[in-house]
Amino acid sequence: MNTLEDLRSAVKQTLEQNGALAATRAKLRADIFKTLEDPSEVKPRIPHENLLINELILEYLNYNNLHCAASVLSVESGQPTPSLGRAFVAEQLNIHEDDKTRQVPLLYSLLSHFATNSKMARRTLSNGTN
Repeated sequence: MNTLEDLRSAVKQTLEQNGALAATRAKLRADIFKTLEDPSEVKPRIPHENLLINELILEYLNYNNLHCAASVLSVESGQPTPSLGRAFVAEQLNIHEDDKTRQVPLLYSLLSHFATNSKMARRTLSNGTN
């Protein structure tokens, strides 16, 4: 590296490759949203379905270490703090958990459930038409 510009370029490339630059940008966006938020402004009531969907997404983001994205979503959506909690969401969606499903976000359980049911429905339909 002969110049300061080469050093800057190498540092930027390394930060982009390891995700630090994207995380810093996301954190900055979240902080900007928090700063610009008017505490006196009355926010509209969030529909129950949106609260549940947001919780599912937040759990997924946090599980996958996308904490900055989760932070931005929380601020922008007006999701209540503390969170509604996994047990509440599972109860609301009639998800019956076991030791295996507790290891992953609820979204994974929902996806698995619907994918399995979809395959079963296709098998049933194909067996019934023969």
